[in-house]
Amino acid sequence: MTLLIKLFEQFGQSPWLDNLKRDWIHSGELQGWIDKGVRGLTSNPSIFEKAISDSVAYDEQFLSLINDGRTIEEAYWQLVQTDISEALQLLKPIHDSSNGIDGYVSVEVDPRLARDTAATMNAARYLDDQLDSKNLYIKIPGTKEGIPAIQEMVSEGRSINVTLLFSIERYEEVIEAYMSGLEKREGDLSDISSVASFFISRTETEVDSRLDEIGTSEAIGLKGKTAVAQGQLAYKLFLEQISTDRWKTLETRGANLQRPLWASTSTKNAAYPDTLYVDQLIGPKTVNTLPDGTLAAFLDHGTLERTIDTSFGQATEVLESVEALGIDLQDVAAQLEIEGVAAFENSFENLLETLRQKAQLLRH
Repeated sequence: MTLLIKLFEQFGQSPWLDNLKRDWIHSGELQGWIDKGVRGLTSNPSIFEKAISDSVAYDEQFLSLINDGRTIEEAYWQLVQTDISEALQLLKPIHDSSNGIDGYVSVEVDPRLARDTAATMNAARYLDDQLDSKNLYIKIPGTKEGIPAIQEMVSEGRSINVTLLFSIERYEEVIEAYMSGLEKREGDLSDISSVASFFISRTETEVDSRLDEIGTSEAIGLKGKTAVAQGQLAYKLFLEQISTDRWKTLETRGANLQRPLWASTSTKNAAYPDTLYVDQLIGPKTVNTLPDGTLAAFLDHGTLERTIDTSFGQATEVLESVEALGIDLQDVAAQLEIEGVAAFENSFENLLETLRQKAQLLRH
């Protein structure tokens, strides 16, 4: 039994893979990860930029689409939908055997729509209707403009992965959007699912940089602690919210938990253990989506121990100490959200440009 399987069976945390490549689907590598204990899959524009730009596996379908008169952007979405559809089939047995808890594949709406509520909703509806699978998550950024879109999509019975969360305050708004969306929907709620993706290592990198600027021994002593502490307190909020009478009422109608999902869990600082953001965030009713390198590291030398809720008090002290030094975590979150949206937009634009160049090459 692998550590990934034990992580789920003994500690109630679902390990997901944060990557997707057509080569992996066809070579059996993705199935190999599933056999090792992976229970879901996430993708984003940066992942598809790398996958499509670095491989010839997409060329035949891409050329066919272009020759059929599709635009570059239309062809891109068809390439994405093909990969997502095949991944959905590979993970369907897990979805079925877990009664809809796991086995999900996430695909993100056009990142250029992150500040446009109506356009985000239209894009989410289109992708959800096109792919039409019970184990599909549509990824919507948890921006201010994304919150009403999330609520509306849930009320329409669509399953959503809320991405790009960097603060507990915004996470609380996401929980509210999920519950409100469920409350707006009539009848049985058991076919709706959601996760809330809390980004971990990006927060650490930004806070550590600000601690380095302060440079005192107290500041340096706090490096490498903020991201885990914030994740742990997000979990505390989750536990509080699912203990309310409001949630209990929704549960009687079949509502599924919106599980916290730890994203951006590869360590960016080589001085930190490569499994830090797995080892320190283990607990029930959660998901951790890991790049393949971090998955391999955890399989090799990860630590299996319940850590997510061992010391909420200590986590609170860490965040209070960071803010006492003049670091505004709300400002950190706002900056990271802007940078996160921009990074996905850039990946999307870069990929479209790569495809334009590829179209010229393949036609000659």
